Amino acid sequence: MKAVRFHEYGDPGVLVHEDVEQPVPGPGQVRVRVAATSFNPVDGNIRAGFMQGPIPVVLPHTPGIDVAGTVDALGEGVEGLAVGDDVVGFLPMDGPGAAAEYALAPAEVLTPAPKSVPLADAAALPLVGLTAYQALFEHGGLVAGQRVLVNGAGGAVGGYAVQLAKNAGAHVIATAGPRSGDAVRSAGADEVVDHTTTDLAAAVTEPVDLALNLAPVDPAELAALLTLIKPGGVLVNTTVWMPAPSDEERGVRGVDLFVRSDAGLLAGLVASVDRGELRVDVAERVPLAELPALHARAAEGGVHGKVVVVPSAA
Repeated sequence: MKAVRFHEYGDPGVLVHEDVEQPVPGPGQVRVRVAATSFNPVDGNIRAGFMQGPIPVVLPHTPGIDVAGTVDALGEGVEGLAVGDDVVGFLPMDGPGAAAEYALAPAEVLTPAPKSVPLADAAALPLVGLTAYQALFEHGGLVAGQRVLVNGAGGAVGGYAVQLAKNAGAHVIATAGPRSGDAVRSAGADEVVDHTTTDLAAAVTEPVDLALNLAPVDPAELAALLTLIKPGGVLVNTTVWMPAPSDEERGVRGVDLFVRSDAGLLAGLVASVDRGELRVDVAERVPLAELPALHARAAEGGVHGKVVVVPSAA
């Protein structure tokens, strides 16, 4: 089968589209015929060697944390899944990924794929959808009637965060650039602040209960978000290389989010998709052989929105 792997850490040039042996599922594992994986910024950080501490991988490594596809074979002891099932999942970050025609997955990370979107497009949901959900509800404690600021709402996580917060009954303020402003509005944002032309502190005239930072801002900008949060509120930050500040005097907590795989939560997101409550947005569909070029584009800031990567055999 074909896969994209890197045999050493480095720039996108280390990625190779090559022939590898088809994997065999072990106990508790499922082999998935991949319909698609997706590109996430963390893929580039892992490939470059920046994440060797928190996410140690064995070389050669196949990237691709998200997977959508069809169960092809079952390992010993797997229950609740059958050959032919369409599934979606968030694979272990330190294990082989889904940038391949076939991938192995622990059975417990998989859930039935949404039926209302193409199977390949479902690969755009797991990591970013779970990040948004966990940030808002598990770490942010969001409840109906609260005010939420989503800083960096124009990205893939931001799109889900805006939708989920609005569906939960929150008043959503979102920052976005000119390219993504319309998409953020259509996702349900009550207020959209163009961060390229408008001072955020001046635009947010009433404090928020929760601020979610998804943008690679500098430490001063991240600290400034604290001033927009009510006493007792929360700042949730997904840029984990820059710790979230707190304001102890005002009881504002800073939380650093490192997303975890959770098939139960993912099943809930899938159900929301199939009920028409959550939109899956795909900006591009790229063939597997072009994944090295996609990494190169991303390194230069040339990737906007969620990109799914489709094996030729899918």
